[in-house]
Amino acid sequence: MRRRCCCWGPAALLLQLLLLLGLGNLLAAKVNKHKPWIETSYHGIITENNDTVILDPPLVALDKDAPVPFAGEICAFKIHGQETPFEAVVLNKTSGEGRLRAKSPIDCELQKEYTFIIQAYDCGSGPGGTNWKKSHKAVVHIQVKDVNEFSPAFKESVYKATVTEGKIYDSILQVEAIDEDCSPQYSQICNYEIVTTDVPFAIDRNGNIRNTEKLNYDKQHQYEIMVTAFDCGQKHATEDVLVRVNVKPVCKPGWQDWNKRIEYKPGSGSIPLFPSIHLETCDGPVSSIHTTIELQTNYIGKGCDRETYSEKSLQKLCGASSGAIDLLPSPSATTNWTAGLLMDNNDMIFKFDGKQGAKIPDGIVPKNLTDQFTITLWMKHGPSPGLRAEKETILCNSDKTEMNRHHYALYVHNCRLVFLLRKDFDQADTFRPAEFHWKLDQICDKEWHYYVVNVEFPVVTLYMDGTTYEPYLVTNDWPIHPSHIAMQLTVGACWQGGEVTKPRFAQYFHGSLASLTIRPGKIESQKVISCLQACKEGLDINSLESLGQGIKYHFNPSQSVLVMEGDDIENINQALRKVSYINSRQFPTAGVRRLKVSSKVQCFGEDVCISIPDIDAYVMVFQANEPKITISGMDHFARPAEQFERGVILLPDIRIVSTVTKTEHPVDSKEHDRANKPVVLEEMLHNLDFCDILVIGAELDPEQECLELDHVELQGKHLDATNSTAGYSIYGVDTMHNYEQVLRQVRYRNWYTSATFDRKFRVKCSELNGRYTSNEFNLEVNILHSSNSNFMDHVSHMIVEPQFLQSVHHPEGSISAVHNSVVPSVATIVIVICVTILIFIITLGVYRIRTAHQHSSGDNEGSKENEMDWDDSALTITVNPMEKYEKPHQTEEESEEEDIEDEEEDTTSAESDESEEEDEEEEEEEEVIVQKGDKQNATRQEQLEWDDSTLPY
Repeated sequence: MRRRCCCWGPAALLLQLLLLLGLGNLLAAKVNKHKPWIETSYHGIITENNDTVILDPPLVALDKDAPVPFAGEICAFKIHGQETPFEAVVLNKTSGEGRLRAKSPIDCELQKEYTFIIQAYDCGSGPGGTNWKKSHKAVVHIQVKDVNEFSPAFKESVYKATVTEGKIYDSILQVEAIDEDCSPQYSQICNYEIVTTDVPFAIDRNGNIRNTEKLNYDKQHQYEIMVTAFDCGQKHATEDVLVRVNVKPVCKPGWQDWNKRIEYKPGSGSIPLFPSIHLETCDGPVSSIHTTIELQTNYIGKGCDRETYSEKSLQKLCGASSGAIDLLPSPSATTNWTAGLLMDNNDMIFKFDGKQGAKIPDGIVPKNLTDQFTITLWMKHGPSPGLRAEKETILCNSDKTEMNRHHYALYVHNCRLVFLLRKDFDQADTFRPAEFHWKLDQICDKEWHYYVVNVEFPVVTLYMDGTTYEPYLVTNDWPIHPSHIAMQLTVGACWQGGEVTKPRFAQYFHGSLASLTIRPGKIESQKVISCLQACKEGLDINSLESLGQGIKYHFNPSQSVLVMEGDDIENINQALRKVSYINSRQFPTAGVRRLKVSSKVQCFGEDVCISIPDIDAYVMVFQANEPKITISGMDHFARPAEQFERGVILLPDIRIVSTVTKTEHPVDSKEHDRANKPVVLEEMLHNLDFCDILVIGAELDPEQECLELDHVELQGKHLDATNSTAGYSIYGVDTMHNYEQVLRQVRYRNWYTSATFDRKFRVKCSELNGRYTSNEFNLEVNILHSSNSNFMDHVSHMIVEPQFLQSVHHPEGSISAVHNSVVPSVATIVIVICVTILIFIITLGVYRIRTAHQHSSGDNEGSKENEMDWDDSALTITVNPMEKYEKPHQTEEESEEEDIEDEEEDTTSAESDESEEEDEEEEEEEEVIVQKGDKQNATRQEQLEWDDSTLPY
């Protein structure tokens, strides 16, 4: 039997494959029937810087298909979320246990929590993982556990605070620290601590610093303390922080930024007293300020720094009328009535202690003062001692004997100034004003004041410190009947010549007086009085125009008190910065001047306003460089006697120069020793107040000699002059140049010269009433009589008078020679040549004279022709045969030689300035030689007389 063969096509094969696949799936579905199961949410904790997450509950997936292989197993956990730093791994497929871990270390400071989705996947139906199933989505919430890795750090590098002294503060300032850890436990600051020990401060856990005791600005201005912080994990800060606490004083209203000591150098002009001052009001509601600046100078001289010239010089300087009589002059030979009084030589102040008085000699003050006269004085007076005040006499003119009448007097009684003037009896015998009373507080304030009593009878006016005061009481009295009783003028007490058993002083004065003068016949003007009492120091304001319109100011007459008022604090500050001190004296009185600034303020609507403490400061005035006054010129000359009859100028080339010593400071003090600083003498210009030409030896004989000066030379200058037998005095405040001009015109006259051979004078000048005096310049004048005039005339022509050259700057080596004139080198050569020629001529003359005497003694009848030819027609020689000729001849030769030596010494002294000791020795030698020569001349005249008028030399 035959078989049939079957062939399959492509379609049949495809159909067959599909059937097989569908059958497989059906079988697999029956094997992996369930999805894996996990919890719906998880909570986990991970420690930072670690990768292990602890989940609650643990990560476990279950599958109901278990224990079917693959289908009942868990193959994976998948996390859904962008950039989630975690991953889940299967630890056991069968049990479905898994683990969640971090891919990298977790930083809590970056993120504290994480939330994401996780699903579990089974292994499917077979090893290929086909037909896998996934669980539902579960939420995982993970918290990062913090680690205390950061230390606290303070927000500021330095903390500063300012406190006022004397207070206890709850909190001065608060320090704050932070921690970068993420957890509250480690990121919070739980405590602060002060590291610095022994400080009066404490700090709480919140960082508030307070003081534990009251702080004192004087004890400590600033405190520096170190503070640290701790977090709640007790980790402290790596760096402590500095806390500065400044202590400021309690705000006290007052002036700030001023110096207690202000230094003033003479010649500085006007210097500000408070250049940086300002007023602190402590925010007080100030509406106006009233400030008084007072310069206290009552202990300087007579109330302030005034010129210390004599009263006569000051009156001449101020243009006062001439004729003032000084009743309290410096003691001298002519003014000796003040010799027994207590005196301050520097300021010409006389102190009266209630036990002293001075009698003014008769003739000093005229008896009749006329109806116009002036009394001026400086007075310092306090309350009268004792319970019952008595009269204290300043000036009194009373009866010298028999009676006790007071003709005129000036006295103090119960702090009242009284002037008594009893007029003499005349035709009208009526009551007249006799006592004039002034009641002033200044009379007993123990301060210096300047008083001027102008009498223009019957009106009497008082000027006190330049201000006019009329008498508050005028009493009348009968005039005094004339009598022949002499009157006695006294100062400091009143003379009681009658009505007592013994004449004595009474009514003594207690206080100080100075410059007491009386001027008969004239009264002073207001201008002159103001000039006489003017202060040379005081307060000043720099640039008045810049004070501003809101400032009112007022000076007192002496400019020692300045009052300023304004309503703006800053304007007052600016105004007070411009207040300055000025002293116009070239040589001010050195010492301290006290300053006092007192202020009063008014506040807006306030009954109680702030109080401004006074300022107590002082100005220190330095000592001026002391000038050295030098007088120079020709100190010796000789003239024929007939010239003295007409008058010879004594000081034709006198020169007055003043220098001060100054030290130059080197630029580099290291290269120069301080002890060897260069010293220079610098010429300066200042005034003089007197120059005296004194006669050395016997006083001038007014019947044959005098010193004279044409008073025309004094016109246009502040100078006056007095003449006496003791010398000539020129006084007044004027320049050294004007004094030179006047001194060069003083002449010495002698109209009877036969008994006088020489005169010596001394010149001395002064500044500030003897405060600075010059050297004593000595001048010798020789009177040449007919016997030796021809020879001395010839010799005097050979003398070259030295020229004076005063240099402004002198080296240190020339300090000792400052009094000497400086002769130029050319003049020195000329002098040497002239002296040499003079010695040669003198030697030749002596030789010829001796030769002539020898020929004369050897042959009286022989020829007279010799080396010296003369005309002897009129020569008459008388020889006494009882005496020897050789001895007088020898004496004559010695005398001639000694005369020649005298002439050489005189010439030499006229050419150069020697020291004072050498000058005195030479003068003593010259006096001895002159006396010896006079005796020899007398002997020669007894033995040998001739007519030498035609003798040639």
